[in-house]
Amino acid sequence: MGERTLLNFWVQPMKPKFVVFYCLFLVAPWLVWGADTADLAVIHRIKAEAFQNSKVMDHMFYLADVYGPHLPNTPAFTAVGDWAVKRMQEYGLVNVAKEKWGPFGRGWSYTRFSAHLLEPQYAPLVGFPLAWTASTKGPITGEPVVAPIKEASDFEKYKGKLKGKIVMTEPERALGLHLTPDASRLTEAQLTELAMLPEPGAAGFGGRGPRADYAAAAELRRKIGQFLRDEGVLAVLTLGRLGDDGTVFGQQSGSREVKDPLPPPTVVLATEHYNRIARLLEKKIPVRVELEAVSQLHEETLDSFNVIGEIPGGGKKDEVVMLGGHLDTWQGGTGATDDGAGCAVVMEVVRILKALDVKMDRTVRVALWSAEEEGLLGSRAYVKEHFADRDTMALKPEHAKLAGYYNFDNGSGKIRGVYMQGNDMMRPIFAAWLEPFRDLGVSTITNRITGGTDHLSYDAVGLPGFQFIQDPLDYSARTHHSNMDVYDRIQAGDLMQASAVIASLVYHTAVRDQMLPRKPLPKPSLRSR
Repeated sequence: MGERTLLNFWVQPMKPKFVVFYCLFLVAPWLVWGADTADLAVIHRIKAEAFQNSKVMDHMFYLADVYGPHLPNTPAFTAVGDWAVKRMQEYGLVNVAKEKWGPFGRGWSYTRFSAHLLEPQYAPLVGFPLAWTASTKGPITGEPVVAPIKEASDFEKYKGKLKGKIVMTEPERALGLHLTPDASRLTEAQLTELAMLPEPGAAGFGGRGPRADYAAAAELRRKIGQFLRDEGVLAVLTLGRLGDDGTVFGQQSGSREVKDPLPPPTVVLATEHYNRIARLLEKKIPVRVELEAVSQLHEETLDSFNVIGEIPGGGKKDEVVMLGGHLDTWQGGTGATDDGAGCAVVMEVVRILKALDVKMDRTVRVALWSAEEEGLLGSRAYVKEHFADRDTMALKPEHAKLAGYYNFDNGSGKIRGVYMQGNDMMRPIFAAWLEPFRDLGVSTITNRITGGTDHLSYDAVGLPGFQFIQDPLDYSARTHHSNMDVYDRIQAGDLMQASAVIASLVYHTAVRDQMLPRKPLPKPSLRSR
C-alpha cells in the first residue's frame, strides 16, 4: 500500500474485530517462536535408522538367549554387564562403566532343576525353584502334604506335623476357561479413558498410590521360612499368581541378606500339575514326588552395579538427559520382556543417535539399572548419589543439571503415549514432540501417575521422570516374572517403534533451549521426619 494509505492505517480508528486481528498478527510470531516444535528432518532420519537398520533384536538375543536370566550379584549379571559395556563402547559412547553401589546383598542362581510325580503314575512336573531358597543337594523323594501357611498365626496349626514332608502351601486352585485372548493392544476407547484423570482422590490422580512394603513382605517370608526349616520340612511346593496353560509365575521365597538363613528348597509348579497332586491328596491316594534343585549363593561381593554410558553434549554438556531400563531379571525365563526389552530399546536409542551423529547441546546418559525387582534399588542408589536424598531432600549440585529422564519397562508393547506424572507443564511439549509419531500409534498424553519402575526414583526427588503408555500384549497374562518371559514373546516391530519414539524425545530434550519444566520439590519422606 502507498505511504498515505499506510499512514491512514496507523492513525485511523479501527473496529474492534480488526484490533483483535491486528494484535494476533503481532503476537503470533512470538507464540510460534516460543513454542516447542519437532525437528521433522531429524525425526525422518531417526525413523529410517530405527526401522531400516535396527539392531534392537540383536541386543535382545544377547540379553535374553545368551546371558539370561541374570539376578543381581551373580556371575551371569556380571557377564551381561560386561557385554553391555563392550557394546556401548563399540557404538562410540564414552565414560562407559559399571558404577558400583551397595550394599545389595548376596546373589543367588541355580544350575539344575527337575521335578517328577512318581506315584500313583509317573509324570514330569513343570516349574522352577524360587530365588534365595536352599538347594536339595541331590534328588530327594517325599510325600506331599497340603498345609496353607500365609501368616505367622498359621504356625500353631501345623507345628510338629510337617517333618520330612514336601509341603504344599496352597489348596487346589480352580482354573477357568479362556474366552478372550491373552494378548491385546490398547483400543481408542481405552486410550481416551487413559487420557482422562480419574476422580479426585483415586489412584493415579494426584498421589503416588500405595508403595509396596518390601520390608514387611520380606519379614513375613523370613518367618515362614524359619518355621518350615525348624519343622524339618524336606521341600516346599507352591503356586505363582494366576498361572495356567503351563505358564508358571514366580520370584523369591528367601532373602538376599547374608544374615538370614535360607528357607527349605522351594519350587513353584504349573497350576495344572500342582492341582493334580492336591486332588490326589484330597482323595487320600498316596503320592510320591521327586525333586532336585541345585542352587548357589554368591557372596564374593555384596555390592552391585549399574551400567552407565554417555554421548557428550556440546554447548551445555554439563546438563544431562537420561534414559534407562533395568538389567536385572527373575529366574523363571530369560528376562526378555522384563526388562530385556527396555535395555535393548535404550541401547538402540543411543546407537541410533551415535550412528546419525546428530549434534546435541546436552549430554545424553544411558543407564541399565540393577535390583529394580527388589525395590528400584539401583536407580534409587544412583539418584541418591548424584541428585538428592529423598528422605531428607538434601540436593546435590547435579540435581539442577538434569533435564529429564525417560524409562522403558512395561514389556514388549509399542509406545502409545506417555504418563506426565502430574506435570501439567509437559503437555504442550509432549504434544509437539509426539505428533510426528501419531501415524505409528502414539496419540495419548495423560497426567495420570504410574508406578512400579525406575522413573519413580527421579520423580520422588522432584526431577522430571517419565514412563510410557505401552500396548499390554501378553505381558501380565503370560510373561511378567514367568517361565514364558523369553525372546519368542518379543515383538520386533514394537521395539523398533519404541526406539524411534524415545530417540526423538531424547534428542529434542537435549537440544531444547530450556530444560524440561519441573513440579515443585516434594517434602522429605515420612521416614526422616
